[in-house]
Amino acid sequence: MQELQQKFDVSERRACRVLDQPRSSQRFEGKPKDEDERLTKRILQFVRERPRWGYRRICQLLRLDGETINMKKMYRLWKAAGLKVPQKRRKKRATGVRGNACDVKAAAFVHDVWTWDFVQSSTLDGRTIRFLNIVDEYTRQCLMIKVGRSITSEDAIDTLAELFAMHGVPKRLRCDNGPEFISTAIKQWLATIGVEILYIEPGSPWQNGVCESFNSRLREEYLHQTDLINEADARLKVRAWREDFNTRRPHSSLGYLTPTEFASRSAASVRPTASLQQHCEFPLSVS
Repeated sequence: MQELQQKFDVSERRACRVLDQPRSSQRFEGKPKDEDERLTKRILQFVRERPRWGYRRICQLLRLDGETINMKKMYRLWKAAGLKVPQKRRKKRATGVRGNACDVKAAAFVHDVWTWDFVQSSTLDGRTIRFLNIVDEYTRQCLMIKVGRSITSEDAIDTLAELFAMHGVPKRLRCDNGPEFISTAIKQWLATIGVEILYIEPGSPWQNGVCESFNSRLREEYLHQTDLINEADARLKVRAWREDFNTRRPHSSLGYLTPTEFASRSAASVRPTASLQQHCEFPLSVS
């Protein structure tokens, strides 16, 4: 345009009119590419500091630092740099198999297979209370019901350790894929002692049928019939119910014997517990 102005000695206005060009086109000056490179470097710096932030938050951070940048440009630079918010890593859960179901690997003798599971209820004040039930699948005996507002994997290990000291170590332990049961602490501890864990398939409670049946009895015959004042009251009442369940409740699957009667008539196969304490990372005590 300037060349035409000089050649024909005309003004910018006249030259633009003749060529049908807007005068504003003569004022545009493109921003240098190094400006984008500078902003990209700043973006990458913030991404390293805050890897879970997306481009919108990073853009706002740039603005707070005095940069003039709109969301459209921010997104363009973000994409050009190949950036994206990394997906959250999902914690791998233990996956059970059909072969661990109670009808496939059934208990053959006393303390062959124990099963455990949680049941949840509430006290009169509306607060949650949990029951960890541990049952011998062969005799249907309820070996223990651990009561607590919160029961961690460490609490579960303490409970098992006490039962191992009392009854001996079972060959196998059947359970679902609950977070407490798949914890590294429990898996390593049981592996050290030599107990095989039988994880059932996710979403298949019937594969842990013995414990599910016990849970139903606990709910119907105790929790739905009893007001629990507090944790201490729940612990006291469930202890009495467990004693009644073991010694006075006949089971059709046991020839209408009680679990205690059936256990006394069965030949126990119990592994020694003398070396148990030296393998325990947690004390043989109930928390």
